Amino acid sequence: MWEGQLAFAGSGWRVIAPQFRGFDAAAGEPPASSVDDYAGDVIDLLDALHVKQAVVGGLSMGGYVAFALLRLAARYVQGLVLADTRSQADTPEGMAGRRRLLQLLDDKGPSAVAEEMIPKLIGNTTQLTKPTVVETVRSLARASQADAIAGAIRALMSRPDSTPLLSAIHVPTLIVVGEEDTLTPPAASEEMHRAIAGSEIVRIPEAGHLSNLEQPERFNAALAAFLSHRV
Repeated sequence: MWEGQLAFAGSGWRVIAPQFRGFDAAAGEPPASSVDDYAGDVIDLLDALHVKQAVVGGLSMGGYVAFALLRLAARYVQGLVLADTRSQADTPEGMAGRRRLLQLLDDKGPSAVAEEMIPKLIGNTTQLTKPTVVETVRSLARASQADAIAGAIRALMSRPDSTPLLSAIHVPTLIVVGEEDTLTPPAASEEMHRAIAGSEIVRIPEAGHLSNLEQPERFNAALAAFLSHRV
């Protein structure tokens, strides 16, 4: 997921890409039941690595985990990157859609969920011009354990509204969104930008919901400028 951003290690940054429970065929842990479970895992990892502060970045569900980290242990957050995410909780329609996904997962497994979600996750431009990116996303989805996917869906459904938290964010914040993102559209990012004092926003052309995978060069340029000048 974040392979394209690991190159920042060559610029002197220590890059840590946490693996959420059960994804990429990892097994042995109970599935998450809330975004707080994922945030707790990240805190445990930072403690194990003796990291006192970090620039915390998250895309989509990772953004919700970043908000959870702010609620639980804001002292770790030196800077914030919110990519293709939103602050609001699920709407009733969104929750109904996730229940349908859970049923599809139960009936037909992770591959069916992947095929259902790929057209929503990836922008039209990428779907038409970058088949290798589409296949990468498909492989990532199919490699995940069914119970991990179910846990993630339930965590998404139960996440709290983080909108009241936005005005209390006083660390350097970068908001990134794909111009073709239909799941968390640019308007949602603009709302966060207006609510977080001093935040920056970058809209990535020709990218959908997975902007760092679809347009890694543009995503990395935005991230590099933020890390160099704001953190």
